[in-house]
Amino acid sequence: MGRTGLGTLWGVPRVPARALALGLALAAALGGVGSGLLRAATAEPPSAPPPVRTAAGGSCAGVPVAAPRQLRGMWLTTVNNIDFPSRPGLSEARVKAEYRAWLDLAVAQRHNAVFVHVRPSGDAFWPSAYAPWSQWLTGRRDGRGPGWDPMAFMVAEAHARNLQFHAWFNPYRGSQPAPAGTGADLAKLPATHPLRKHPDWALAYPTGPTGRLYFDPGNPDARRFVEDSMLEAVGKYDVDGVHFDDFFYPYPERGQDFPDDASYERRARPGQSRADWRRENVDTLVREMSERIRALKPWVQFGISPFGIWRNAATDRAGSDTRGLQSYDEIYADTRRWVRERWLDYVVPQLYWAIGFDRADYAKVLPWWAKLVEGTGVRLYIGIADYRVGEKGPWRDPAQLDRQLTLAARHRVDGSVHFSAKQVRANRLGAVTRYRDHHFAAPALPPVASRLAAAGPAAPQLSAARPAGSGAVRLDWRPGTGASPAAWALYRVTGGRAVLAATGSPGVPVTDPAPPPAPVTYCLTALDRAGNEGPPSNPAGI
Repeated sequence: MGRTGLGTLWGVPRVPARALALGLALAAALGGVGSGLLRAATAEPPSAPPPVRTAAGGSCAGVPVAAPRQLRGMWLTTVNNIDFPSRPGLSEARVKAEYRAWLDLAVAQRHNAVFVHVRPSGDAFWPSAYAPWSQWLTGRRDGRGPGWDPMAFMVAEAHARNLQFHAWFNPYRGSQPAPAGTGADLAKLPATHPLRKHPDWALAYPTGPTGRLYFDPGNPDARRFVEDSMLEAVGKYDVDGVHFDDFFYPYPERGQDFPDDASYERRARPGQSRADWRRENVDTLVREMSERIRALKPWVQFGISPFGIWRNAATDRAGSDTRGLQSYDEIYADTRRWVRERWLDYVVPQLYWAIGFDRADYAKVLPWWAKLVEGTGVRLYIGIADYRVGEKGPWRDPAQLDRQLTLAARHRVDGSVHFSAKQVRANRLGAVTRYRDHHFAAPALPPVASRLAAAGPAAPQLSAARPAGSGAVRLDWRPGTGASPAAWALYRVTGGRAVLAATGSPGVPVTDPAPPPAPVTYCLTALDRAGNEGPPSNPAGI
């Protein structure tokens, strides 16, 4: 998500999230932040986390069943090969093996979604009529493909594990800084790159070695092309979500303004300020993408992960109790409007600050976002900074993220997404294991987008439950009448209590991997493409 130096410029670290592969520089830039952080007394977790929201259910052998509904995901970053692939130019077999390993990690962490970077910089991880192949995959800058379709593979493999696949796009970025990328030089882009064909769409920012190219957000033709390029993937592949982070207009460089003078003079309305014009351009992209996704595939969710501060209360009484960079004013992202207009199905603010940080206290910013989504139907997930574990100050406490998730549960947040996959795997200080065991101890179903709530599929029919080896139990079943289900959920009843034992896709055998030794009764439910759950099946015991 951003650059490294904004902590000193804006008084609160923008901390890099999807950032460039400047992880080491980032750690150095943020090294002094921790000394000013204080642990909030209210942050101590209770003995068990508050319950997450549950979906309405029926009963199994007279015992009510209701699955936890909580999104659990991680970002899988491809730009600069931060997470995946481990380096450019790997063989098809190696790329596939690495991706499967990331999905296995997600399953082991009891996640139910992955957010995969498929358009990092005007490029593509699929055969596209609109963009050249990504150099982070192919290892080449000539736009030539790898000879296979990674996107089709990645979506299918995620669904085989019953993981949602959210395709993560950066809309306006056209290149990455040199030397890893092509920089701001049009001539270095692949011949097939759209900015080579339409140089009038291209804007270079900032000047110097960190410069990159952008599609002009103020040019309607460029905006429509960017939308078309992303919707191409939605149309071709069975994605569950379209996901943006916070890269619209670039984060500002001191002493430099984004060079859109000509576009502003040509297209702004009389009397319209440049800031309002830029915000309108971003609003238009968000609104049009929302409308076009819903028209193309109504079940595909649209979500954005914005910078965690909309505006500070000192600037706007409606803002948060913070003193940091304001996305409304500095990058022209009116995140509050996107939620209030219900253009989004979910929002994932990047709350990458510790509890007690004086300029942007997680414990104060979180309630602002929870209040914002009330009554809108927009789901609130929190972007969690796994990558900061081990930094100075409170980030050396392995319980920091655990406490953050406890506060999120208290505010009835619908889930969390973790930056990034590599940090989840690293499990520094045991922090990941700690919050997983505290908050993700059992499976959960992803929340249903509010606009897609409906009756689920008909009840399946269970015919038998039998031992399957290694202590597992296998259940034979067939779907109910009507449309084929997109997924199943298995409930286990023991001692008068029902729990969600396992979930899966229709092609995966219905299995309870770890049943207790006591007699067990099972019921099965079916879910539709949007995640709506139908009534339980007949019970089957073993």
